[in-house]
Amino acid sequence: MALRHALMAALLEGEASGYDLAKGFDASVANFWAATPQQLYRELDRMAADGLVHARLVHQERRPDKRLFSLTEAGQRSLHEFTARPPRPSVIRDELLVQVQAVDAGDEPAVRRALEERMTRAKDKIARYERLRARLLDGRFEDDYLAETERVGPYLTLMRGLSFERENLRWCEQSVKILDRRAAR
Repeated sequence: MALRHALMAALLEGEASGYDLAKGFDASVANFWAATPQQLYRELDRMAADGLVHARLVHQERRPDKRLFSLTEAGQRSLHEFTARPPRPSVIRDELLVQVQAVDAGDEPAVRRALEERMTRAKDKIARYERLRARLLDGRFEDDYLAETERVGPYLTLMRGLSFERENLRWCEQSVKILDRRAAR
C-alpha cells in the first residue's frame, strides 16, 4: 500500500489542508498507517501532479496562504481500483520484538523498560481510540450507528486499531510478568 492510498482514504471525509490531513491522519488512520507531515506534504504534491487530488489555494490574512486538497475523479477511480485488488499480506517489522527475541543475550532491564514504554503508549492509544469511538457513536448503540452512518470504513479501522493496541498491551503485560518471574529465580 502506498501512502497515497491512505491519503485518498482520508480525503473521503472531504476537502482538507495538508495541516488538517496531518492532524486528522494521526487521529483517523494512525492505527494502520504512520507518516511524518513532511511525507504527507511531499505525497500530496505528487498526487496533485498526477491528477489524483486538486489543490485549491486559500488566501488568509495574518497567516500564510494554505492549500486545500480534494479528491479528483481520477483519485476516486484510483482508490476504487486499489480496493478492488487483493491486498498484500501484512508483515510485522517491530524493533521491540527483535529486542525481546534477543533478551537472553542482551540487557534485560532495558528490554523490560521498553516493554513498559510500549504498554504506556498502548494505553494512551486505547484511551484516544475509545474517545474517538464515543464521539462517533454519540450516545448510540453500535448497531444504531452502523445503520445510520454513510461511511463504515473509519469505524471498522478504528475497531481494528483498538483490537491491535489491546493485544499489544496484553502481550507486553504478559512479557513483563514472565521477565519478572525469571528475575526472581
